[in-house]
Amino acid sequence: MKKEDVREFFDMCAPTWDAEMIKDDEILRRIFDNAEIEEGVTVLDVACGTGVLVPYYMDRNVSQITGVDISPKMVEIAKDKYESSDVRILCQDVEDMPGDVKYDRVMVYNAFPHFPDPGRLIGKLSELVAPGGKLSIAHGMSREKIDKHHEGIASKVSIGLISEDELAELMRPYFNIDVKISNEEMYQVSGTKK
Repeated sequence: MKKEDVREFFDMCAPTWDAEMIKDDEILRRIFDNAEIEEGVTVLDVACGTGVLVPYYMDRNVSQITGVDISPKMVEIAKDKYESSDVRILCQDVEDMPGDVKYDRVMVYNAFPHFPDPGRLIGKLSELVAPGGKLSIAHGMSREKIDKHHEGIASKVSIGLISEDELAELMRPYFNIDVKISNEEMYQVSGTKK
């Protein structure tokens, strides 16, 4: 999988992304609770797309939201909807972000299979999490459904979603794992920075 292909694929999807988005508010509530998305924290939303999660962060009164996405068209839509003093949207590959700014919470939601090297990504994200902060990687559906969803046209820009145990092992050098869920409704692994 090439990052240029990922960028082009999501640029193509951007115009209809919001209309085709499937969200389950109850599952998102659980994911956010598990990730300790709470009042006053700073959040980095990795592969933020059109900003689907921004209203959920706002509902929890986080202090600052930074969304980052590799797709210029996704970012353009997100900026039109949300950019303000409390919401920054960056068009950038998260793996190229400098590590000088740290975030209390880093969330990768419905995007992990679109990164070609999970270990490299986790290493980079660990640099962006503040001491005592949390990294959460989550999907609002089961691992099997995610893999099925990525068959066909998306197969060129996706890898299979690794098991929750494999992900926890990749995170363990940097994080104390405190959430590990993979069931029919959702997938989530979260850890607190060591």
